[in-house]
Amino acid sequence: MTLFGQLVIGPPGSGKSTYCRAMSFHLRNTIKRPVVVVNLDPANEQPPYQADIDVQDIVEVDEVMERLHLGPNGAILFSMEYIESHMEELKDQIVSRGAYVIFDCPGQVELYTHHSSFRNIVNEITKWGIQLCVVSLVDSHYCADASKFISVLLTSLSSMLHLELPHINVLSKIDLVNKMGPLDFKLNYYTEVLDLSYLLEHLDERVCGKRFIRLNAALIGLVEDYNLVSFYPLNVQDLGCLHRLCKAVDKANGYVYGELEERSVIGLTHSESGVELESESDRSLQYQEENT
Repeated sequence: MTLFGQLVIGPPGSGKSTYCRAMSFHLRNTIKRPVVVVNLDPANEQPPYQADIDVQDIVEVDEVMERLHLGPNGAILFSMEYIESHMEELKDQIVSRGAYVIFDCPGQVELYTHHSSFRNIVNEITKWGIQLCVVSLVDSHYCADASKFISVLLTSLSSMLHLELPHINVLSKIDLVNKMGPLDFKLNYYTEVLDLSYLLEHLDERVCGKRFIRLNAALIGLVEDYNLVSFYPLNVQDLGCLHRLCKAVDKANGYVYGELEERSVIGLTHSESGVELESESDRSLQYQEENT
């Protein structure tokens, strides 16, 4: 039997665990989809959800740090390599549930950009018959700084190429974007990743130096050559926003709706007048367009 799921990745503080809680609640209670949430982060001791399966039953970062005298990052890398060699302990727990799976992953970016253990774990999971879509979260506050947004683009592209899976990039905490001050461009400039050369105009040569600007220009050229990166805006408190992202993930990993779920989806995506629900992210986008 083919199963489906989401692999939720992103740097620390991007809202991965909060997203897993919100999305699992939405799927279970609104769409009526059976869901299993897997904590795949051996350092996430108190996630804001009830993990159905917890990798800390196999290995704990604190214990690794104490026994091997490693720092936090080294302990995470060791733990992921240990998990890679003990995947059979997870297989029976996950596959036997026969449900949609959400994996909450660690926050070390190197796991997704160039380290081999996490990719090997993902490859093993796909061999179990689970069709995955990567949901990669980054905090929307990076949009407020041109050089930081360029680094986000490069990291997102690296993850897409390294993991080789259907991939949805997400700007999280979009409901807070207006509290970070005015953006240099309209919000859709960042979500659709439009002409990136305009970002260079917001790098101060007197502060950054010519070499730094040339480096960013080269990185922009690389991202635009691949033409793969775009973003979905996300406010986890907005039902319509969550549902639109859910539909994008379902399209990416090929999920087929069940009969009960289809009725729930039809009721969700239409208001009483038959118009799709307006989300907070749409209103944020409209606000930025009107005030930029």
